Amino acid sequence: MPETNLQILLRRRPTGAPVPEDFEIVETPIPEPGEGEVLVRARYLSLDPYMRGRMSDAKSYSKPVDIGAVMEGQTAGEVVASRAPGFAPGDIVLGGYGWQRFSAVSPARLFKVPEADPPLSASLGVLGMPGLTAWCGLEDIGQPKAGETVVVSAASGAVGQVVGQIAKIRGCKVVGIAGGAKKCDFVVKELGFDACLDHHGDLEAQLDAAAPEGIDVYWENVGGKVQAAVFPRFRDFGRMVMCGMVAQYNEAPGADASGAPPGPNLGPVVRKRLRIQGFIVSDTGWTRYPTFRAEMEGWIRSGRLRWREDVVEGLRQAPQAFIGLLKGANFGKLVVRVD
Repeated sequence: MPETNLQILLRRRPTGAPVPEDFEIVETPIPEPGEGEVLVRARYLSLDPYMRGRMSDAKSYSKPVDIGAVMEGQTAGEVVASRAPGFAPGDIVLGGYGWQRFSAVSPARLFKVPEADPPLSASLGVLGMPGLTAWCGLEDIGQPKAGETVVVSAASGAVGQVVGQIAKIRGCKVVGIAGGAKKCDFVVKELGFDACLDHHGDLEAQLDAAAPEGIDVYWENVGGKVQAAVFPRFRDFGRMVMCGMVAQYNEAPGADASGAPPGPNLGPVVRKRLRIQGFIVSDTGWTRYPTFRAEMEGWIRSGRLRWREDVVEGLRQAPQAFIGLLKGANFGKLVVRVD
């Protein structure tokens, strides 16, 4: 076992897009678990777009990472020491304890998970927070009905690929939006979407061709020009699930107070009786985790649900990988193999 703990800290708050100098990589002593705590060694770290918000001190639904503190993130790893009942060395666990090799954490923040079949890294993607986000948001807000048309932005990403496949299982026509032919081919040929549109092209014309009857459910991961193209094409009683706005996370303050580009004209919300709702999976999702995991594992075993991972080797590579994530450089769920 290593003699030190490798950690990645927030060195300063980014202005616009993060750069490597916003992070600091340090080695510190391995923490000692206190009474009632568990010492966990991370095997995989999840990198997700929401972490950009944690780097800012703007008011949000969760406390920002302090300057000099370990970057926030969820990991899957192994218990190496325990002073808490119910956990023993060798247990494989999922929990949120940051960009670091070792963590001393409360067991209240941990879920025991199987080590294999599917692989442990899947507990950070299709069977973890991104998958749970897709499952909860689609069921609670999207409420897809057989025969409806569902459009999913960032369709090849960690959340989008699960959203679209669940919608297909529910009997919907599913149109993905992704960046580039390679990602679009994967979404159609591997994930089984009915179509996937390249947002680098004429998205309005592609949407008209792929969904001429209009859109019933739109899963929003991106914002910006993608949202602007989708919004006028809603059918009456359409639902817009607001999960993320990754295209706007790095927007610097501009002419308007929010720093974001102008949004769509919301007049059609009344005329079409649209439902637009944001949600945070941590509000209620983790209380439903056992039910979610059981249903997802059933779909995986039956071959109805697939996923793709983008695995980065080594914790020291996490800052550069995260910077690339915000630019769409990843292909599938982005995880770091810690060692």
